[in-house]
Amino acid sequence: MNQNHLTTLLAVLDEGSFEGAAEALHITPSAVSQRIKALESDMGRVLIRRTSPVAATDAGEILAQAARRMALLQAETDVALERSIARVPLSVAINADSLATWFPDVFADVATWKHATLQVRIEDEAHSLSLLRRGDCLGAVTTEANPVSGCDVRELGIMRYRAVAAPRLRDDYLKGGAIDWAEMPVLRYGPHDALQDMDWHGRLPERPRERRISQIPSSEAFLEAVRAGLGWAFVADLQSQPLLDSGELVLLDDAVVDVPLYWQHWRLQSSMLGSLTTSVVAAANEHLL
Repeated sequence: MNQNHLTTLLAVLDEGSFEGAAEALHITPSAVSQRIKALESDMGRVLIRRTSPVAATDAGEILAQAARRMALLQAETDVALERSIARVPLSVAINADSLATWFPDVFADVATWKHATLQVRIEDEAHSLSLLRRGDCLGAVTTEANPVSGCDVRELGIMRYRAVAAPRLRDDYLKGGAIDWAEMPVLRYGPHDALQDMDWHGRLPERPRERRISQIPSSEAFLEAVRAGLGWAFVADLQSQPLLDSGELVLLDDAVVDVPLYWQHWRLQSSMLGSLTTSVVAAANEHLL
């Protein structure tokens, strides 16, 4: 396989178009098209769906993952041989709560690695594996214990969540000493927030059809919205405990939700990936249950 063709494939997928890839690679869109056609001819199958944005076919995803693995090893080789000032790209998918709490410990480690660059993509822990399967990242924090094909998995620990709210909000929805769960406003991180969608379990006989739901797509802002009384939500102990201690938040009941987290990463003999895995596991051991 021609390395230029593989690099072009990754550029097209990352930029979402042939024109964007051409700009990133400093070549013409025609040259990008010719390289992709040549690669598809070599592979004997279509690799790119010409949609907007473009998308990889099943074969394209397999080839893209292989190309990213090769790019990582090439960058490490260049660094080891001092052939260039190559930067080793470490792309990671992680859920927002982990990024806001325990994962910053990893930043301190990576900052000491001379040639590493860290690229973080925020994705719900239940959906991050899709990025790993496509080869868009080399490691992911996920709730899935079964490894993706070609990957290894390490258990990280448990993030514990509890139902919390601002005292004023709780008091406004107390009726006869019990919380009116159906009427009290709730918060969501986003449309794929599987954790918050469990809020009615054990509290209501069935999922309410109409509710006041606010979406706040930032972990830090989400916590601030809870503190301000915009709605109630499950919040990780790592974030809520200081506010519970100060009285700015209150527990709504005794239920806990434990979310097991795992680190899945490419099965690859890479010293930098090994160091990243060691750092992620150490950070999780320091903070998670």
